[in-house]
Amino acid sequence: MTQESTAPRPVEAIDPAQRAVSVTSPRPVDPEPHGSAAPRGSEIRRHELATFLRNRRERITPEQVGLPRGRRRRTPGLRREEVAQLSAVGVTWYTWLEQARDIQVSEQVLDALARTLLLDSSERAHLFRLAGAVDPTPAARCPTITPALLEVLTQLEPVPACIQNSRYDILAYNRTYARLMMRDLDAVPPEDRNCMVLVYTHPEWRESIVLLDETMRVMAAKLRGSMAGHLGEPAWKLLVKRLRTESAEFREIWERYEVYGGSRSKTKQFLNPYVGLLTVDHTDLWLAPDMGARMVTYAPVDEQNRERLRKLHEIALTAETEAA
Repeated sequence: MTQESTAPRPVEAIDPAQRAVSVTSPRPVDPEPHGSAAPRGSEIRRHELATFLRNRRERITPEQVGLPRGRRRRTPGLRREEVAQLSAVGVTWYTWLEQARDIQVSEQVLDALARTLLLDSSERAHLFRLAGAVDPTPAARCPTITPALLEVLTQLEPVPACIQNSRYDILAYNRTYARLMMRDLDAVPPEDRNCMVLVYTHPEWRESIVLLDETMRVMAAKLRGSMAGHLGEPAWKLLVKRLRTESAEFREIWERYEVYGGSRSKTKQFLNPYVGLLTVDHTDLWLAPDMGARMVTYAPVDEQNRERLRKLHEIALTAETEAA
């Protein structure tokens, strides 16, 4: 498989074909009692959202989304029913949305609409803001990931390093990190590049961790500790729901209700598929006072492990050259 590889790599937008969308059945919101008025700001946002959706729908050609144009097409761009079909929502519900009706809309549906309408990152953020929703995907751009920080990741090579948030989403990483716990992190879909998902569900990632049981327990306890500051946020709820669905081990550990809110340097060992056993010092370098985004580094404990990391880095560079 040919991978397009650059270093370091911020998380890309999610390919529509890479996951199914869960759709919440829409229902109109009960009308306000007689004599009351909806908040003006809310009404304005609904009309702005309706206008934005119509505008973006009309600029997408059928060919761009794999649909035939047909002979009798009078509507510029896509028809409403085509957007509804591609987004796996009801035509009536989508029509209500473009009519600025006061209806409830889930983050999953907004995600589907953003992908159907081929929105870029700025347009996607605008869509979620107009809908009064929080984008649940790691693809939502993290303001911490600056060009200067990406350059730091590169300069740290051959030391593996990445940027994670408190939810364990891997936001960016250098070439050595891409091959630290598996053959190629680039091959993992962007929405799966989350350390909790990988440690509980990905066979290759799990095989690389020497103390897997302890790692799973500590990570779950840290996640619960961090989650206290994000209760009710969709992305956090979706992550826990996914882990409970896909991993019996996570369900069992999560029910223990262990909490760990600290962070310290720790020596870790990995069975790397390229260079064998690696012993490294794990360090979290916090990028903000609220302990949100952090840089994670894995420094070699001695010269032998330093040499193994150099070899791993050379393997990564060779793979990048061959893929170019």
